[in-house]
Amino acid sequence: MSARTITTTSLLALKQRGERIACLTCYDAAFARVLERSGVEVLLVGDSLGMVIQGQPTTVPVTLDQMVYHSRCVTRAAERSLVIADMPFMSYATPERAVAAAARLMGEGGAAMVKLEGGEPLVETVARLTAFGAPVCAHLGLLPQSVHQLGGYRVQGREAAEAERIETEALALQDAGASLLILECVPSALAAALAQRLRIPVIGIGAGNRCDGQVLVLHDVLGLTPGAAPRFSKNFLAELASVAVAGSASVDASDGSGVAFGIEAAIKGYVEAVKSGAFPAREHTLA
Repeated sequence: MSARTITTTSLLALKQRGERIACLTCYDAAFARVLERSGVEVLLVGDSLGMVIQGQPTTVPVTLDQMVYHSRCVTRAAERSLVIADMPFMSYATPERAVAAAARLMGEGGAAMVKLEGGEPLVETVARLTAFGAPVCAHLGLLPQSVHQLGGYRVQGREAAEAERIETEALALQDAGASLLILECVPSALAAALAQRLRIPVIGIGAGNRCDGQVLVLHDVLGLTPGAAPRFSKNFLAELASVAVAGSASVDASDGSGVAFGIEAAIKGYVEAVKSGAFPAREHTLA
């Protein structure tokens, strides 16, 4: 793509051309610059910051003020990528609250799109937000903000009835105006079917490699996740290091770039793997 700002229209064009979309979470200005240089089209200011930045056990404690702050940090530096901001837990419990939260995330935070988790109960909310000019990224499958209700981080949509519900909700959210859909931890066959059926781009995480794009938590890509990383993720920095060691590559970081072991090289590796379809591989697919 050319060096102009990436928009929802740009992402739709990528889907229509069959070009995969690379997305990563991002929480600050420094990484926003690195991710853009590495070719990441979508920067997601995720409420996952509660776990990887704040050390919280879940995303639930993250506040709207914190999301606005981190969104602003990212958008100050991002010049090309589309920046999406997560709407935190209960900030969109009603359409009115959702509109107020989106006004802050986009007005103060500078985000170009907001993301919310859930299906049928949020159809009216998505319609309200888009009617007021706030682009929406929907999120189905595993919903991290509902982890207590779901009873843990489990694959969703394995049963036929559950898969049918997810498909019905995806279509309803698209019809309500959603411009993008993230599918988390669903069977790859279901994700592939939805990517084929929906007009809007479908971004997968733990949903196989037949989606229109992929997203991961940045800290997983760099091996910085506290505790065990999710099975669907991949440490691209460790892979880069192992390849360099196997090839007896020398490391010259005198220019500050990090060269073989550099963070930027690892992120570029992720982007290339997403674009080529090499990631996610079979071992990163949950069902």
